[in-house]
Amino acid sequence: MAETANPAGAAPQGGQVILHDYWRSTASYRVRIALALKGIAYRRVPVNLVAGEQRGSAHLGLNPQGLVPVLEIDGLVLTQSLAIVEYLDETRPAPSLIPADPAARAHVRTLALAVACEIHPVSNLAVLSRVEALAGPQARADWNRDNIAHGLAAFEKLLDHPGFAGKFCHGDRPGLADCALVPQLYNADRWGVGFAHLPRISAVARSCEAHPAFQAAHPDRFAPKARAAVAG
Repeated sequence: MAETANPAGAAPQGGQVILHDYWRSTASYRVRIALALKGIAYRRVPVNLVAGEQRGSAHLGLNPQGLVPVLEIDGLVLTQSLAIVEYLDETRPAPSLIPADPAARAHVRTLALAVACEIHPVSNLAVLSRVEALAGPQARADWNRDNIAHGLAAFEKLLDHPGFAGKFCHGDRPGLADCALVPQLYNADRWGVGFAHLPRISAVARSCEAHPAFQAAHPDRFAPKARAAVAG
């Protein structure tokens, strides 16, 4: 079932924008945040990862990797969350999600990739299912909590840079790195991994929690039970 999301009340640019995602997918959450920050309205097509819909022929026709998110925009079919966010920033530059200064751009990308290429892949559904199949449910939980905790500890140290002003990952407005970090913090909460002892991450989390774009993109707004309650 498709549904319409218009987080900032803006009309989509270049025709209808369609986001294929799963409500609790951290990669999908990144893109929803970016769409909300840019004020881009879109039609959402849920893909149930637990039911295996990502492996169906319809979804594989959009993304041969069988992953979410997939964004249809400007006549294109885009995959990989960070590539999608960068495309949005390049084609719809206001507000900017990546700094203009080359050194700052490199650091923001480092922060985003520290989540998307280091923490997230080891904690995705396929890996966790494999760990559980080999060693059981407790091993799955231990594996994931250890991975998230170590990854966030490293991210905290990466936030110790001149562009950190105590509000967002870089500067005084949210950007690419925040789009990557916040969904990972949501996942940390789900698995009982605390981060209150990480002051920089905690400051970013508080700022993002109060921001309307992050509120509009939150998984709780798209959870099946939440949608059923609204419909009822």
